[in-house]
Amino acid sequence: MARITYQDIPNGMFEHLRTIEDFITGSSLNQQLIEIIRLRTSQKNGCAYCVDMHHKELKHLGETDLRLSSLCVWEDTPYFTEEERAVLYFTDALTKLNRKPIPDTIYNELLSFYTKEEICYITLTISQSNTWNRLMKTFEFTPGNYKADE
Repeated sequence: MARITYQDIPNGMFEHLRTIEDFITGSSLNQQLIEIIRLRTSQKNGCAYCVDMHHKELKHLGETDLRLSSLCVWEDTPYFTEEERAVLYFTDALTKLNRKPIPDTIYNELLSFYTKEEICYITLTISQSNTWNRLMKTFEFTPGNYKADE
């Protein structure tokens, strides 16, 4: 049972957050990469509702079971490209902040594969996912009911 229901949420709150989602989706980033970022962020934050949602979205986009089940241990697997690995290192670092700047090694690895504009979108995707995770951890929406668009 949700602590805070859709009816309790201030008018416009989700709509404004969805505007940012549309901005991210309209970027040059691949939708599958966006969803991998969202799922990884949700795993790091322990957000069951968001893990369920982004797992289903990735399945809908054709992601393999092997990569989905291995994302939580991505560093120890060969299933992710170097580009994805650079994003996953950055996702992990930006999701679990340690009061220090993001290391140059992590940022420079991103620059090997992505433009500064794309890094801005990647950063916003991670930040937005963290926002949603924190909302869902507070609201306690029930996981399992999300349906990816058919």
